[in-house]
Amino acid sequence: MSQGPGSDAAGAAALWSGQMQAGGHAAGALVDRVADGDAQALAALYRQHHEAVRAFARRLLGNPSIAEDLVHDVFLAAPAAFRGYRRDSEVRTFLISIAVNKAKHHLRAASRLRRAVERFGDDPKAPPPLGPDEESERRELCSELQRALDQLPLEQRVAVILCAVEDRTAAEAAAIVGAPENTVRTRVFHAKRKLREILGEGS
Repeated sequence: MSQGPGSDAAGAAALWSGQMQAGGHAAGALVDRVADGDAQALAALYRQHHEAVRAFARRLLGNPSIAEDLVHDVFLAAPAAFRGYRRDSEVRTFLISIAVNKAKHHLRAASRLRRAVERFGDDPKAPPPLGPDEESERRELCSELQRALDQLPLEQRVAVILCAVEDRTAAEAAAIVGAPENTVRTRVFHAKRKLREILGEGS
């Protein structure tokens, strides 16, 4: 007996649903193994999510080397952190939340390094800058933005990077930082206003 197109669609939906559930079960099993201290599971977790964590860390800190230290700390802390994981957010979101919690020390280190580099740049013995071109202008703009971000409180800085740079929703950012959505929106609002003031003063 032949089946109609509705049966095919239902079968495809059931297959897709089963694949999604299997993927969810696999992720849950991996997290459980990480929480139990399984080094191979931690390595697998790193392979799946290190690029996203590193991208966030670099945006937050502005220095690849210090960002790498933060990534290292995140995955070192993952086994203990996942013992309290309630599965009410995605694994990647949970890892970013660990990065936020670990960021304060690294943020101070990045700011100190940037100030040291700027002092060196003010040295009269330093060679004159090259003529302006598109690449140098881009770097200067990034540098100005990073200096402006340095002046924001950590909470505002995290919020504006999550929402304005990484295009996450307020709900997603709220899940990462553990704050109400309205609080995240307020932080973004004040961060953007402060950034406009800082960048306006430098122009």
